[in-house]
Amino acid sequence: MDSLKEGADLPSGTGKQMLIGLHLGNGYGSQPGAWRMPGVDPESYTSFDARVKQAQAAERGKFQFIFLPDGPGAVMSDIDSESPAFNLDVMMTLAAVARETEYIGLVATGSTTFNEPFNLARQFKALDVMSHGRAGWNAITSSGDDVAANYGRKIPSSEDRYGRAHEAVQLIQALWGSWGKAAWVHNQQTGQFAKKEQILPINLQGQYVGSRGPLYIPPSEQGQPIIFHAGGSSNAHELAGRFANAVIGAAFTIEDARAQRNAFREAAKHYGRDPDEIKYIPGLMTTIAKDRRAALDRRIQLTGHSFRQRASYLQQMLGIPIDANQLDKPISKGLLDDARPSRYDPRSSHALKIARQGWSLRDILAHGVIDYHPVIVGPGVEAADHMQAWFEAGAADGFWISPDVNADGIDAFVDEVVPILQERGLFHKEYEGKTLREHLGAPEQYGIDPRVSNK
Repeated sequence: MDSLKEGADLPSGTGKQMLIGLHLGNGYGSQPGAWRMPGVDPESYTSFDARVKQAQAAERGKFQFIFLPDGPGAVMSDIDSESPAFNLDVMMTLAAVARETEYIGLVATGSTTFNEPFNLARQFKALDVMSHGRAGWNAITSSGDDVAANYGRKIPSSEDRYGRAHEAVQLIQALWGSWGKAAWVHNQQTGQFAKKEQILPINLQGQYVGSRGPLYIPPSEQGQPIIFHAGGSSNAHELAGRFANAVIGAAFTIEDARAQRNAFREAAKHYGRDPDEIKYIPGLMTTIAKDRRAALDRRIQLTGHSFRQRASYLQQMLGIPIDANQLDKPISKGLLDDARPSRYDPRSSHALKIARQGWSLRDILAHGVIDYHPVIVGPGVEAADHMQAWFEAGAADGFWISPDVNADGIDAFVDEVVPILQERGLFHKEYEGKTLREHLGAPEQYGIDPRVSNK
């Protein structure tokens, strides 16, 4: 396989614009303590109305999609003081959102490891029809023992998990295409409801999964749901390269993100696809405020209760002793001169850079240096600058945004960041279509992609 050259196939200079998605988890926001912030409804965890309002805010900002992760094995070790990280039920949530929005794509995670393909096929295609072609399936495998325990089973090997995933996606796409595009007649005058000869069983049986079919749901306005994938391993590259139109990614540097994006593009080429068919979308966490100081104070209010524990982890990242009792003092120059970023943690170099700017230990941690994605703590232009730099470097086709507090953080991004991106020509001002396929620029597909079915 020919390797993609660094700097090749970049989004910049081509008139292309970035994609933006919104992460919706437990309804409160991405930061611990979000549920306790002033102005937040503490019952948002069980409020479908809150998710609808949050999705509507993203749609006002012309986001291409919302993304709902799912974790049926989520360990609730902090349930005494924190909400679980996930929605009550992703499909019910998206069904509620579908009825109260018009354009924004609706993407949810569904594991291939402990779900039967026929059930996944039916749920996501029903959502696709209900939303008039806005559904996306984040097809992943499950890897945690806590998840397996909830199903009374053990986690299969990586080979078996991904072997099943490859079969499951093909089977589900075959089921999606088992109802012919022109099969639904619903002619009241002639009495013909559907063309029976165009609704056929698929009769597929693999090593891991099988189904007779057909599915009894006609095509949506986009034909069938869009496949997403989340992950960064070689197995993830293969699964996404074969089937996905978008990847929910995680990267901390432009270099890492560009390498991941190119790996997914190479995998797509291997399966005979145009690499532009797969979009790499890393995460970005945001605390948008009028200035850096105001944003840091907000993060301290949100997460300050965890700083002593986080200081211990920062010590490991930098390889120097850090006194968690000295939160209001900067790390000494002598210690910083001795610091060496951990080669096992890609966040370490950025953490050291922030520490060397002279911030107090409390402020260093408030910068989000050990969060799960890059963190913007400051005015909207800083988020726009970060997104532009990554996009124009060929490190991302877009971003999925995790605001610190959903109640006002989504609106802050929409009002303070989106207009800057639009003025710079980096983000669209209006939806060009109504389906998720149109939003992503994904090619037409109905049923299994014939290019990849036999590889």
